[in-house]
Amino acid sequence: MEQVVGQRALVVDDDTDIRELVQVLLEGMGLQVSAAASGAAALDMAQRESPDLITLDLTLPDMDGRDVCREIRAFSDAYIIMITGRDSEIDRLVGLEVGADDYLAKPFSPKELRARSAALLRRPRASTTGTTPAEGARSAPAPDLDAGGGLVLVPVDHVALLDGQPLPLTPAELALLTAFAAQPGRTWDRGDLVREVWQGEFIESDFLVDVHVANLRRKLRKAGGRHREWIRTVGGVGYTFASAD
Repeated sequence: MEQVVGQRALVVDDDTDIRELVQVLLEGMGLQVSAAASGAAALDMAQRESPDLITLDLTLPDMDGRDVCREIRAFSDAYIIMITGRDSEIDRLVGLEVGADDYLAKPFSPKELRARSAALLRRPRASTTGTTPAEGARSAPAPDLDAGGGLVLVPVDHVALLDGQPLPLTPAELALLTAFAAQPGRTWDRGDLVREVWQGEFIESDFLVDVHVANLRRKLRKAGGRHREWIRTVGGVGYTFASAD
């Protein structure tokens, strides 16, 4: 079993059995795990403990999990996996739109939860090298990446800037943008993006990729990048990144 010793996780679920199961699974991976049974407690603990990974139930006694996710995203870049019994496409779509990185429906496979958690935690958040965080720590910081049109990625600060202003990207969106910008002109199919960004093959990967790409495009436009379209759809294949003319 892959170990991720030294990182922290927060389990948020009002179901005691599910909460304890997820906690045991994550502790078995080497994570230091805290748990919360309400949205208010989750927000407080996320601020105080700065977890690297959060599993978040959609239905909580005091708040909607999507609102909790949205508030956490205002101050944290933790990887967030939504775990919920509500498995409709609209629930998954909204969950990803407010900042979740992945989505699991109850009942879920413990093996799949471990695999997805490990994949997120080993993914470089702003690196074009494809190394693990431990490897990256031993190497020189990646240089800034000028994508043209005022868009610059700064890996050492885990941030993307448009016209000098930071973009409010989730870790998944930043990883996608980094992959795109590092290889302008490449046509990425969705499977390649899953392997590059999520480090594995996930169920419903097409849905996952398409929603994150759509969110990334929307944020670029909202930030003032309407004058150019960096990420273009290649019909029937996937996406490509257009460098500056």
